[in-house]
Amino acid sequence: MVWGSRALLRKYGNFIDDLRIYVKGGTGGMGHPRLGGEGGRGGDVWLVAKEKTTLKRIKGRFPQKRFVAGAGANSSVSALKGEKGTDCEVDVPLGISVTSCDGKQIGELNKAGERILVAHGGIGGCLVTNFLPLKGQIQIVHLDLKLIADVGLVGFPNAGKSSLLSRVSHAKPQIADYPFTTLKPELGKIMYPDYKQVSVADLPGLIEGAHANKGMGHKFLKHVERTKQLLFVVDISGFRLSSKTRFRTAFETVLLLTQELELYKEDLRTKPALLAVNKMDLPNAQDSLNELMKQLQNPQDSLHLVEKELIPQSTIDFKDIIPVSAHTGEGIEELKTCIRKSLDEEAEKENEEYQKEKLRILQTSEV
Repeated sequence: MVWGSRALLRKYGNFIDDLRIYVKGGTGGMGHPRLGGEGGRGGDVWLVAKEKTTLKRIKGRFPQKRFVAGAGANSSVSALKGEKGTDCEVDVPLGISVTSCDGKQIGELNKAGERILVAHGGIGGCLVTNFLPLKGQIQIVHLDLKLIADVGLVGFPNAGKSSLLSRVSHAKPQIADYPFTTLKPELGKIMYPDYKQVSVADLPGLIEGAHANKGMGHKFLKHVERTKQLLFVVDISGFRLSSKTRFRTAFETVLLLTQELELYKEDLRTKPALLAVNKMDLPNAQDSLNELMKQLQNPQDSLHLVEKELIPQSTIDFKDIIPVSAHTGEGIEELKTCIRKSLDEEAEKENEEYQKEKLRILQTSEV
């Protein structure tokens, strides 16, 4: 039996995935001109990756979003060398990308305990500064969260991603029969009998042109970057966003999703991917599935039926294609099994590559 948890969903309620904060290094301490004493250096401001932390929590605890390190101690007769000011450490979630106000990348925090220095403390007063202290570095930094999940659900609005998430993890995202039910990422967790846990992210629905930031474009696609593998979710009956947009078949939908990922960041299409063909409870679904399977097995034979602008540079080779019905539960257990199998295979592959690299380094050092 496989069951799910809503803990992650509760944690990410009213989801915030970007935040700007003010950081200021501490001012240095005064020097002592008569005795040649040096003031202490101002404290630094650090961002520290910590589990179970969210940007929402940071905003709630520090509404002013100001983080200032302590000033360095002044030089004195009893202590010619002033002590360094107290550092300011800001706990941030894993998966944070840090940029300066001018867009320059400062760094990323992906593992618990990783640290980034975002504001240096000022130098204490000394001979070089005429014993006057310098102020600490001041800047506005942008914290951009890219979710770290095992599996990211990729699909156009109303493909049934939210329903599928509720089936595989017992999570309870908003579900309705209109396109944009997912307006913020939702996280679910699958737990297997051996206690292996797999996190699944249901991300806001893509639309055509998402790579150019149409709709929720970049807000969606940035989260796809850090998922270990992708689960495409396609409505077997096809997709149409509104009466003003063209109807797309299931095959065209797969091509369009591939193209959107490819145009946003080319290496996204190299991620391991599964395809869940949803809504198999609809009339004539099996006939439509048979046709889709033929098209996916030999895509080149069907591309002449598709508009040129919809065709990606290369198609995705899905590890598994699983027909499912989030409504009836058909194929859900098989989907869970395929997700686990795919993740285990990739983990084994990474371990083999790691061992080979260790052996190569060892052999090189012995030469």
